[in-house]
Amino acid sequence: MAKNFAPLAQSIVAALGGVDNIAAVTHCMTRLRFVVVHDDQVDTAVLKSLTGVMGVVSNDTQCQVIIGNNVSQAYAEVQKLLPADVAEKEIASNKKFSFKRIGAGILDALIGTMSPLIPAIIGGSMVKLLAMILEMSGVFTKADPTLVILNVIGDGAFFFLPVMVAASAAVKFKTNLSLAIAIAGVLVHPAFIDLMAKAAQGQKVEFIGLSVTAVKYTYTVIPALCMTWLLSYIERWVDRITPVVTKNFLKPMLIMLIAAPIAIVLIGPLGIWIGTGISAVVYTVHSYLGWLSVAIMGAAWPLLVMTGMHRVFTPTIIQTIAETGKEGMVMPSEIGANLSLGGSSLAVAWRTKNPELRQTALAAAASAIVAGISEPALYGVALRLKRPLIACLISGFICGAVAGIGGLASHSMASPGLFTSVQFFDPANPMSIVWVVGVMVLAVVVSFVTTLLLGFEDIPVDAPRTAQSKQSDAVPPASLAVKTP
Repeated sequence: MAKNFAPLAQSIVAALGGVDNIAAVTHCMTRLRFVVVHDDQVDTAVLKSLTGVMGVVSNDTQCQVIIGNNVSQAYAEVQKLLPADVAEKEIASNKKFSFKRIGAGILDALIGTMSPLIPAIIGGSMVKLLAMILEMSGVFTKADPTLVILNVIGDGAFFFLPVMVAASAAVKFKTNLSLAIAIAGVLVHPAFIDLMAKAAQGQKVEFIGLSVTAVKYTYTVIPALCMTWLLSYIERWVDRITPVVTKNFLKPMLIMLIAAPIAIVLIGPLGIWIGTGISAVVYTVHSYLGWLSVAIMGAAWPLLVMTGMHRVFTPTIIQTIAETGKEGMVMPSEIGANLSLGGSSLAVAWRTKNPELRQTALAAAASAIVAGISEPALYGVALRLKRPLIACLISGFICGAVAGIGGLASHSMASPGLFTSVQFFDPANPMSIVWVVGVMVLAVVVSFVTTLLLGFEDIPVDAPRTAQSKQSDAVPPASLAVKTP
């Protein structure tokens, strides 16, 4: 039976200070992401106490309310409560300039732009995996039209990723959506791609006397993101200088004639260099530390998810897979991290005396182990009870080390779980199947056992769920604590 999210949506909006205090809202796989006008009007304690809310993460730019796998239903109900022009509100900010605020703004722009694109990226990845399995099993040959079409379907989200990024960033930066898409479309236009291929071979390419750097923009994120951010300022400037009677035709023409060449000559290459630099730093660390870097990432991954910073790695993963065909640091670390949260939740479900917590833990375990969606387990169980989170960090480190030693690498970007484990299978290395299955089993077993050894403070069945008790994880009397055998 479907849950009614209307009351929850009303309570969330009220705790955020009401409709007038909400400037914008979007959602990712498990979170409602609110931009509020006045931070001091948000009642975080009340938000955390709401049944159906797994946790709250606040920073300088967003208030993130963790709902879980049903976040889209909650989002739909929240949208019904907000005016249609809510995204157009201007936010008056009196916060002081600081490097911390700049950094938070950059992370918010990257995460806010990429989060809406994750379903398309995961969907494309899974279709590409299906095509790979069908080819490996001999159902279709590589040249078979059916297999070619399947690969095209899976590759569509990645080939046109700059266009998708531009569309998402246009919403984020409140600039014209169609102009952002049109300018990003230039970067993946067949004629432009052909011109860049010639430039890569040494042919001189210029635009009105300016040299054009040979860049391949398909599968990239940073260039389109930077371009759309700049577009938001160009649009405002052009709007101020164009006469009213000419705005319908002169304004869009000027915007495109200014923004597109800047993107091609300056912003595009700069974005590529930034993206390549970030990837180089990440994988230089991996080259020096080897399996240890995967282990560290496996332990740190739940903490990154808690802050929302795990999305920062999305462009790096996409670019690395596009360039090398696989990614061997971040994605392998997620296997142990995700399934450890599932195994820990199973231990809580087995040991708890609280029927509600048991139901939550079982659902969270299934989500983490089967689908690789770990946030219900992270917020609904591990972080709520604290010691299971420590068990997950220990297990994530151990399993990350094993994954690194086994040389596991992902060929696509789907959240690692039972159904998506095929992305780690290497046709040239049949032992990769053994390694990935071994890491998955190890993650569940180690986290399950470690959680039982560490124990946890059970939630009393008859304890009222107040904001204060939930925030302090409702520490019960010693007689209700789960004892380590």
